[in-house]
Amino acid sequence: MAVQSLLSFTHRFEPATDATRPPVLLLHGTGGDENDLVDLGRFVAPGSALLSPRGKVLENGMPRFFRRLAEGVFDEEDLRHRTHQLADFINEAREAYELAPPVALGFSNGANIAAALLLLRSDVLAGAVLFRAMSPFAEPPQTDLSAKPVFLSSGALDPLIPAADASLLAASLSERGAQVRHQVVPTGHNLSQPDVDMAKAWLADL
Repeated sequence: MAVQSLLSFTHRFEPATDATRPPVLLLHGTGGDENDLVDLGRFVAPGSALLSPRGKVLENGMPRFFRRLAEGVFDEEDLRHRTHQLADFINEAREAYELAPPVALGFSNGANIAAALLLLRSDVLAGAVLFRAMSPFAEPPQTDLSAKPVFLSSGALDPLIPAADASLLAASLSERGAQVRHQVVPTGHNLSQPDVDMAKAWLADL
């Protein structure tokens, strides 16, 4: 699986070995890149095609998918721009690699832009796994997420994302029709084995 730069995002692509499984869009956290979540994707979504772009924004040299003004304070204008940019890349990649709409799997910054994709460009995703996400918009746009499956996993001890913020995101997506499963695990911001195991089981049922 080689790094590709022919499309609008530098990315890695791994073809499916099971054509019945939905492709998975891997969205790394701050400081990650297109390699970060590939092993996780292989584990939680065996057989699925994997599409893993690198965020285009640099914060102190660390890749991200959009700018922030401070910890937990997003530059919403940039977030909207970058969300549409990423959605356009997904459509490019679907055409190039002959993919069905993918399920996004994002961690932290990647989960936040996945949530923004659901709210702004839900047509490009078949669903989402959101690890350590928070509500991306102060006033989330109205959109129809009828029957869109979403798995949200938050940490009870997360110092970066208050439990109330994760619950607000779950409620916001549910109010727009998404089928949300929200799990709270007794850990901090980092991923834990229960996160991974629950996500794998949830994806297997799609």
